Amino acid sequence: MRVALVNPSWDYRNSIYFGCRAPHLPLELGYSRALLEAAGHDVLVVDAHLTGLDHAQAAAAVAAFSPGMTVVATAPTYLFWRCAPPELRVPRAFLDALAGRGGRTVAVGPHGSATPRPLLDKLGVDVAVRGECEEILPLLCAADDLRRVPSIAFRSGAETVVTGGPHAGRFTDLPALRWPDEWIARHHHHHHRFDREPDGPGAEVEASRGCPYTCSFCAKIDFRDQYRRRDLGHVIEEIDGLIAQGVTYVYFVDEIFLPQKPLLEALAGRDLRFGVQTRIDLWKPDMLDLLGAAGCVSIEAGIESLTEAGRAALDKKCRASTDDLAERLIHARRTVPFVQANLIAVAGDDPDLVASWRDRLRGAGVWANDPVPLYPYPSSPDYRRLWGAPDDRAWERAHAHYLGQFDRFSDIQEERPLPLHELEAACGCR
Repeated sequence: MRVALVNPSWDYRNSIYFGCRAPHLPLELGYSRALLEAAGHDVLVVDAHLTGLDHAQAAAAVAAFSPGMTVVATAPTYLFWRCAPPELRVPRAFLDALAGRGGRTVAVGPHGSATPRPLLDKLGVDVAVRGECEEILPLLCAADDLRRVPSIAFRSGAETVVTGGPHAGRFTDLPALRWPDEWIARHHHHHHRFDREPDGPGAEVEASRGCPYTCSFCAKIDFRDQYRRRDLGHVIEEIDGLIAQGVTYVYFVDEIFLPQKPLLEALAGRDLRFGVQTRIDLWKPDMLDLLGAAGCVSIEAGIESLTEAGRAALDKKCRASTDDLAERLIHARRTVPFVQANLIAVAGDDPDLVASWRDRLRGAGVWANDPVPLYPYPSSPDYRRLWGAPDDRAWERAHAHYLGQFDRFSDIQEERPLPLHELEAACGCR
């Protein structure tokens, strides 16, 4: 079968989306292509966001390929499945431009993973994949009966058929990805790097997936939940391929970059810089030193709350004290040029304590952000504590709650976020 995989041209106007807005490699589509091609299918990947195509141009490229199945992502790369734009206006706009020329239409991403029926209604796609998509898409291509394909949702007359819960792939043996030279040449962005201007192309890589923790604010229940570590040989092969294409910086999209000595030792022997997101309480001083020696130039460390009670309320399961966390951040800064202590707005945290702690860290060269509010994504424990299991109005409920709770949002949100129905009505979502 001919299969088109599409990352649409993203538009974040008036969105609550607080992730990075630069293009990033669509890792989930890269893995899907590899597994589909291994199964004998002919695959076209269209990354409209990275290559600068508008919806009409992306749709024309897909239509010219004459696919039997077209897959569209509802989040801008795996890096941001946990904090995707809640609105579905962008994939819907692409599908409207495609106008039925793509064969069977399939949506992959966090929206259908958590709330499959609203996604089918809003996008009008034939199938929604629930959870990790790479292993499911080849099954869809081979299926005569959709009811035999696990972890999908589809319409059968007036009925919405859901064949199972979100899928978790094996992941560990996913092959090294290869990207077109022209894509890498266009990838100027070095994600979460602040120590210097880019000196060559950037890229994103995944060394592990999932997280062994269940922090209340993290939207990962319905996708990328179970922690798995990718085979080191595949990770290094992928990185070496990127270096050969001129890449000078990679960002690990791992939910939590845990200490892994063999990986760090392998990276230390390569001319490459990289960034990670992690929990600083899981790193001992010697491993932090190795992290810096391996080429790490950016750490985003989740601290969240500055009190033990606050961290406990967030289910952080953090055994380090606030002073210990500060000392480890300062230690990391000795070898890593940019270290960030990520704080969120937690009820009960003393503003004066936050201000003095931030001043102390910044005095030692560690950036501690002004605490920001978080969105109760339907795939987070926070949502389920507030309202229970997600229903068909889950995204609307979370969105209205967020807008009602806060009058100040993240620094990159220059425009006041709009209600979800206004964002989705703009592109004709039903």
